[in-house]
Amino acid sequence: MPRAIDPLVLSPDQRSELQGWVVALGTLQQVALRSRIVLAVAAGKTEVTIAAENGVNRKTVRLWRERFRGGGPRALWEIAPGRGRKPSYDVTRVKTVLDATLQTKPKGSTHWSCRTVAAAQGISKSSVSRIWRGHNIKPHRSETFKLSRDPRFLEKLTDVIGLYLNPPDKAIVLCVDKRSQIQALQRTQPGLPLKKGRCGTMTHAYQRHGTTTLFAALDVLAGKVIGDCYKRHRHQEFLRFLRRINREFPGNRPLHLVMDNYGTHGTPEVKDWLNRHPQFKVHYVPTSSSWLNLIERWFGELTSQRIRRDSFLSVDDLGAAINEFLTAWNEKPKPFIWTATVESIVAKLARCRQTLEQTQPGCTARKARKRKTS
Repeated sequence: MPRAIDPLVLSPDQRSELQGWVVALGTLQQVALRSRIVLAVAAGKTEVTIAAENGVNRKTVRLWRERFRGGGPRALWEIAPGRGRKPSYDVTRVKTVLDATLQTKPKGSTHWSCRTVAAAQGISKSSVSRIWRGHNIKPHRSETFKLSRDPRFLEKLTDVIGLYLNPPDKAIVLCVDKRSQIQALQRTQPGLPLKKGRCGTMTHAYQRHGTTTLFAALDVLAGKVIGDCYKRHRHQEFLRFLRRINREFPGNRPLHLVMDNYGTHGTPEVKDWLNRHPQFKVHYVPTSSSWLNLIERWFGELTSQRIRRDSFLSVDDLGAAINEFLTAWNEKPKPFIWTATVESIVAKLARCRQTLEQTQPGCTARKARKRKTS
């Protein structure tokens, strides 16, 4: 009779982890095989039975049993020296490709592609693609940003993030802003519908039928949004929206408003109204830091989910669509959870500032205010 193997003793966490690797779609097949071997050993099966069930040699069963005993679950992912496919290019060659990608530009272009790098370096485009993926380099993509030069940046940043991460007791935090110049665009031709093997289409040609401005306030804790559309975005419209907020939240419960320092937010009329309503406490985000206002995240949802792909015959049609989206959102509100800390943001901006100063010295210095001449 075949001799049974001394069973392994797996903790509940180890067993759950190995079982997850076995069924996960993204697990390497060799790791899934090793996990099945270890689970079978833990069940007390013999080497012959385990080898037959998994189509391997008895020595393979014994090898991964001992590897697991010595290194735990992570040992199943290790590749022994000398095993596996050898790289086509050595470290020096890979470094040459990376340096060319990151530190140079092709003649007449702003960035490299797989084919242009392959032609310049004398290797295949597939090799360039593998090197880029291995180092998470994506020359074809770019993102926009702007570094704030606000002299009170840290003070305002700490104030706003403090509201998000540790809001005051018995208070409501509202992120307020406007989305101006929302265009009512009528597509000149209907788009083709979505079908299997083809995404929905939309013509690039359109007719303009006017614009509207949306003032909105996001309740940070509840996730609900208050919004009104106006023809213009002056301080008169902003005051009307503030009165709407006052009606929605009656009483003396403190209302903390997070908003930017746009001109209409700081007119004498607005300041006078806020002074007559002490329950409104304003917290300004730093200059050029609209990303700090969570209502901007909701504006992105409105644009991508309702406006961008639709066609509107008039401004009233556009306003009705916005109100429809508002109603649907408030039926099942989903709050946006802020997780970034002040320390992590400051550290990231310090790295950004250092890189920009190396590229163009003085570009991150605070701008001096223009003096009025008499």
